[in-house]
Amino acid sequence: MTATSRFIRFTRLTRILIALAALSAFAATASAAGPKAYVGNFKDSTVSVIDTGSEAVIATVPVAAGPDGIVVSANGRDVYVSGSSASAVSQIDTASDRVARSIDVGKGPQGLALTPDGKWLLVAVNGDDRMAFIDTATHAVSASVPVPKPHTIAVQPDGRLAYVASQEPGHFALVVIDLAARKVVTELPLDKAPRDLEFGPDGKALYLTLAGVPAVQVLDAATNQWGKAIPTGVSPHIAQHFAGMASGVVVVQGPGEVMLFDPAARTAVRSIGVGKQPHWLDLSADGKKLWVSNEGSNDVSVVDLAGGPMRTVAVGNAPRKIAVQRTGASQGNSQGTSQSTSQSGHAAGSAHVAIRNFAFEPAQITISVGQTLTWQNDDGAPHGVVFKDGTTGIDLLLPGKAFARSFDKPGVYDYACSVHPYMTARVTVVARQSRS
Repeated sequence: MTATSRFIRFTRLTRILIALAALSAFAATASAAGPKAYVGNFKDSTVSVIDTGSEAVIATVPVAAGPDGIVVSANGRDVYVSGSSASAVSQIDTASDRVARSIDVGKGPQGLALTPDGKWLLVAVNGDDRMAFIDTATHAVSASVPVPKPHTIAVQPDGRLAYVASQEPGHFALVVIDLAARKVVTELPLDKAPRDLEFGPDGKALYLTLAGVPAVQVLDAATNQWGKAIPTGVSPHIAQHFAGMASGVVVVQGPGEVMLFDPAARTAVRSIGVGKQPHWLDLSADGKKLWVSNEGSNDVSVVDLAGGPMRTVAVGNAPRKIAVQRTGASQGNSQGTSQSTSQSGHAAGSAHVAIRNFAFEPAQITISVGQTLTWQNDDGAPHGVVFKDGTTGIDLLLPGKAFARSFDKPGVYDYACSVHPYMTARVTVVARQSRS
């Protein structure tokens, strides 16, 4: 065999191996059990995609430089990632785990937040001193509100106000914005630079961390008055009280741990060691595990809240933000799949809608005449179910309670939450098909 023929065979073999690798990667993504976790690797300018079922990385997605803020849409179909070293927000399609579009927003976008109705993506455009409104339907910036050096954003669960951490040197503050009027309504001065801020599930408490302060500050959102702080170790970063969890959680960077705290007593409950320099966390869709990104050890810690062994998933360089889908990949990518999946785990005569994170899941469901549909309030706030046509619903459904209704006529039944009218959904009832 000549050198030329050997080279040709080597080239063909290389191409085959590359093609097989690509097919393998595609198959891994397509077969993900989901839900998936998305991790922004700051130094690599990539996002690692983790299948939370297998706890394995199934894709790596190049995004705008310096991924900082990251949020997942309520239906799980889109992931938004801000490029703080660029001027864009990358929108990832979770069906393909590829960037669907890049949205130009201005210099140095950092924190991101979605309004509860999913219509607006709020962007802290740090380099241009403003908070931008991206219309999620048109994918374009439609408005801005001036905010000096905005860093992170928290939106009240009722969608009325946004609180923005302003890191302007010498004038640190929380800037409060009326989202409907799109104007600043007040500013709360701070002695230290604000880091992150998050609302509790009922919107009554705002948890804030400050640079150089070993405690979580707690703001009464009704009065904008500060209450008793929650002592922590050195350098707390993000503090959260997820809906359905008895304890709140805070990432404490100095000792490399997650601290659980009592939201009522505002005292520590216990601490769990994670990786080096933990940065961010999110809760799994089933509420059983915490996913913690460790910027200093280039990995993610998977913390079993029931006390099981902790697992570690290696990702890219300097992982910062992490966000977990609230629904599986197959549930979030198409209406038809979502409907069939939502019914597959229940008895033939019943179907199920969960109320969590101020949304109905699924937002659209198809059932047959005679079936019973059950709504379960898995949120931390009271909700209700009221139908547009005035048919039977329930005005108040407390956390942990359920409401069931049978449908005896075909039709389309639009409904909303009686407590939060922006929460809307639909039931489609079809005639039963006869079996041969």
